[in-house]
Order: sequence, then C-alpha cells, then structure tokens
Amino acid sequence: MKMNFILIAGLISTMLFSCGGSKSDTEGTENNIEESVDNATNEVVESIEEEVEEDPMKDKGVGPVTSVDFGDLDQAVADAGKITFDAKCSACHKMGKRFVGPDLTGVTARRTPEWIMNMILNPEQMVKENKIAKDLLMEYSAPMANQNLTEEEARGVLEYFRTVN
Repeated sequence: MKMNFILIAGLISTMLFSCGGSKSDTEGTENNIEESVDNATNEVVESIEEEVEEDPMKDKGVGPVTSVDFGDLDQAVADAGKITFDAKCSACHKMGKRFVGPDLTGVTARRTPEWIMNMILNPEQMVKENKIAKDLLMEYSAPMANQNLTEEEARGVLEYFRTVN
C-alpha cells in the first residue's frame, strides 16, 4: 500500500512538472508570433516593390505629387511648359537624343505623370529613395538638378512632354 502511494505521488509530481509551462516559454511563443507577422509584412512590402520594379507605370515616385489627372491636352499649358523646359532643362536634356540626362521623348509612355512631376520637383529625395531614379543616376552619373520649379511649372513641363511622344 505504501508502495502504491509512493508510485501515485511520483506520477502526479511528474505530471505536474512536465505539464506546467514557464513564463519564458510563453514569451518565446509571443516572440515567434511577432516574428511571423514581421516576416509576413516584409514579404508583402517586397512583393509590392517587385511589382513596381517590374512595371514602372505603377511607380509614382517620392514627393508632393500623389495624383495627376490627364484630361485633353491643354496646348497653352504645354506651350508654357516648353518655354520652362527650354529655359531650365535643355542644358541637360535634349529631345530625340541622350545628353547629360536621358532623352525625354516619349517619357510619358515610360513613367507615370506623378513620377515625372516628383522627379522635377523633388530630385534629391527621388535619387535617394526611388529605384528608377537611383538607376538613372547610376547610368548617367549626373544627379538631376533641382530647378526649384513650382507645381504649376512642373505641370506645364509635363504637359509639354505629352506633345513630344
């Protein structure tokens, strides 16, 4: 009888110690869950970055312009944009040929209007944070100069670009 009591007490003690979890076990599980969520978030971000990298027409760039609505071409705005382009941009960009900067003929078919305006208005941040802008800097070895255009002037240049596709 004593032997049975000792065996039963031993079994109960073993079960109590083996079933109980410590606080550090719980913390490890919480850390694993947090790590899993972080990994999943990083995968989603990387997927979006890959999608943008594969399709430059989904890249809006970095800067103040988040949306541009194209309507019918506004020839007066385009004419003003050509004057601004000739005065501020033509030292580095030529239509129809590579120069200090890339040929901008057809740029509206290669880049989103938001990207174009952000590159005009915010070139320093674009070359730091935007992959396409970084790649262009590597290819041309000359950073785009900030000409301190207003959004209205940049929109005029963009409208001019629509006429040289």
